[in-house]
Amino acid sequence: MKLIIINGPNLNLLGKREPEIYGSDTFNAIFKNLQSKFPNVELSYYQSNIEGALIDKLHEVGFDYDGIILNAAAYTHTSVGIGDAVKAIETPVVEVHISNVHSREEFRHVSYIAANAKGVIFGFGIKGYELAIQSFL
Repeated sequence: MKLIIINGPNLNLLGKREPEIYGSDTFNAIFKNLQSKFPNVELSYYQSNIEGALIDKLHEVGFDYDGIILNAAAYTHTSVGIGDAVKAIETPVVEVHISNVHSREEFRHVSYIAANAKGVIFGFGIKGYELAIQSFL
């Protein structure tokens, strides 16, 4: 099984950014832990702070991978383009958010991705990535 985790803006700051919300582990450490928990999954990772780069990556992998785990971060709530890219590809997408977006600002309650995603996982911290992988197995 071939899966990719795609993270959006500011998630490159995991481990430094608001640890009370996002935890103290870097995504590198989180990714290595996921690889060890799922040795039979070919797992790759991509992160960008740039909306168009995220769309390009979805187009690149959206016809060849078995699944995409997408944490588009703030773009979830603003990017019709990322939502359209998820709709346009064949590979199923699970939308993931570390925090409970519904316990945060009202603008975070809207997702332009969810309607075209296989499912949405939020509020379980870093465990959300593991749950998303399990959803594909």
